[in-house]
Amino acid sequence: MKKTYPIEVDCAACALKMERAAGETEGVAAAGVNFMAQKMTVEFAEGSEPGETMKRVLKACRKVEPDCSIDF
Repeated sequence: MKKTYPIEVDCAACALKMERAAGETEGVAAAGVNFMAQKMTVEFAEGSEPGETMKRVLKACRKVEPDCSIDF
């Protein structure tokens, strides 16, 4: 399953770092961040629970940019 979420990110470099952090998160098969559109697309791994996975994604992204927000 693939979902797109509004995200607040300050710069393109941070967006790339957040994309990498999200992609390495347990339960995520693939992730992409579009800085210009302020959107994050997450493809969930088979059998993962999107709500719990997004909590882990947010935690990983906040290590990169502490004030980021993802509306999920």
